Amino acid sequence: MYSLAFTVIAFGTMSCKKTQTTSDGIEYTYIKEGKESPKNGEFVLYHLVVKTGSDSTFISTYDQDMPGYLQFNDSLPKQTGMDEIFLGLKKGDSIAFESKADKIFGVENIPFFLTAEENIKVRIGVIDVLSQEGLETYFQAMQESQAKKQAENAIKQLEIDTQKIEDYISENNLNATRTESGLYYVIEQEGDGVEIETGDLAFVHYAGYLMDGTLFDTSIKTLAQEKGNYNEARDNQGGYGPLEVRVGMGQVIQGWDEGLALLTKGSKAKFLIPSTLAYGDRNAGGPIQPNSVLIFDVEITDVQK
Repeated sequence: MYSLAFTVIAFGTMSCKKTQTTSDGIEYTYIKEGKESPKNGEFVLYHLVVKTGSDSTFISTYDQDMPGYLQFNDSLPKQTGMDEIFLGLKKGDSIAFESKADKIFGVENIPFFLTAEENIKVRIGVIDVLSQEGLETYFQAMQESQAKKQAENAIKQLEIDTQKIEDYISENNLNATRTESGLYYVIEQEGDGVEIETGDLAFVHYAGYLMDGTLFDTSIKTLAQEKGNYNEARDNQGGYGPLEVRVGMGQVIQGWDEGLALLTKGSKAKFLIPSTLAYGDRNAGGPIQPNSVLIFDVEITDVQK
């Protein structure tokens, strides 16, 4: 039940506040006590912060941009003190407590970086008590707000990425063209084959670089060996060779889908892709950090309609 949130409110001074103790000895203090208890079937929506004894936060619903919630049912057994605390939450409650890690998480669920005896600080703040419909409306509104924020951040990030790309183009004396979305491309060799259309199967040799020249991936075995990027297991599985891409179907990053549609069989090109058309603010693994501009050298070896 409470584990739904382990997946805020700042710790403040606690004095002259109501204190209670659970059956297993967890003493918790009401910084503020609410009055509206949930009814069976209703959802308790709350924020949660969990810190080590040295005040290092390792769980925070605020950092996750998503509150926790539990569905109240007064017939649920209260097997631990944590059950008692969470099943006793009311709208408006703000609760703080400290206890040993084994009581907070249960002996079998203690995070690997904690010891059973380590002191843990917890703060819970109840946002609201909602019906099923109210919960769905709340999260829908939150998703819309986050989407709007992400769109605004993407506009700002595109401006930053565009400046980086234009500086790179200038420094390397490239003759690049910019699309409306922000993709820059250089046609290095005109193809003489069929044009690529949405749904076509394109066979693409590629080499992907960060702006500092780091090769992070390639379909070309000899280049991988030259740059110290060779993967024997990939080679044994036939992983080197042109990549098959169904163009315009979202199988690859947006910058590729858009760029490939500008080419024909036999084309060689360079794509300079802002992070907003690549992996955005996500960590894509390896050397590709959030908001990374990516550069690809591509060659279309074949196109199948």
